[in-house]
Amino acid sequence: MKYHPMIYQALDYIETHLEEELTLEQVAAAAGFSKYHFHRIFLEQVGASVRDYSRSRRLASASALLLYTSEDIIQIAFRSRFESQEAFTRAFKKEYGMPPGRYRKLMESVLYTQDQREENKKMNDNNHVKGWILSGADPSLYEIGMDRETVHMGKVSGYLKSVSATSETQFATIMQQFRSDNYKGKRIKLSAFIQAEKVSAFAGLWMRIDNAAGDTMQFDNMSDRPIQGTASWNLYSIVLDVPSDSASISFGVLLTGQGKVWMDNFAFDIVDERTPSTNMQIGGELRDEPQNLSFEE
Repeated sequence: MKYHPMIYQALDYIETHLEEELTLEQVAAAAGFSKYHFHRIFLEQVGASVRDYSRSRRLASASALLLYTSEDIIQIAFRSRFESQEAFTRAFKKEYGMPPGRYRKLMESVLYTQDQREENKKMNDNNHVKGWILSGADPSLYEIGMDRETVHMGKVSGYLKSVSATSETQFATIMQQFRSDNYKGKRIKLSAFIQAEKVSAFAGLWMRIDNAAGDTMQFDNMSDRPIQGTASWNLYSIVLDVPSDSASISFGVLLTGQGKVWMDNFAFDIVDERTPSTNMQIGGELRDEPQNLSFEE
């Protein structure tokens, strides 16, 4: 049974109710499941309980409020559904390594020095994000970078946005490539959290498995389940088999047309055959004889 639609509904419900009370029963009901069955599935696919995931998302939102607003810490604590500033401080320090007041002062001094502004501008001008490259059919029309204001977890997220794209046939991707040696003969799941804003055509996670000759052996770009328009943070995944004669794995997030997408928390997991493949690559063994030559079958 596929549970992703249920997970999409649950995560979307959490995002739209972060500043409200959230219970396992409420989130399970929004997804259409009993709380006991739902808890197991959510924990398995998201990697955290509803309570822990919601708390981490609230703390991430709180970190942005600390940096980009002048709101009092106690008000941020209450908005984040903590019963007191002390409880908020303890949780924030555990997540970010320092209390919120110190975090605000320290990070503001980092963010707003002239040197940092110039460094951020240079990073954006050069489309430089460590480990990632900007590619695709029209990379000059797009930009990649890091965002400290719109984050999913932690302190920063990556983004890909249109700068001057005008057509829905234009596209770019933020991507990486690595050797497939550690995954040969296995089925792997690539997952990531993505948020979208005004995506005119479509965006999606993608992954490709190639052999040494550069031929595509396995591929999925979510074109049959695209991310479109504006959507809050949600979890997306791709599942592909890595053939024993493969050579490389490429992956990333693509954006077609106009808009902007943020991404965070990429993960690779080895799964078994109970997790269905999402492979879109047409292929397979050659048949012994031609078929349906008269088109009557």
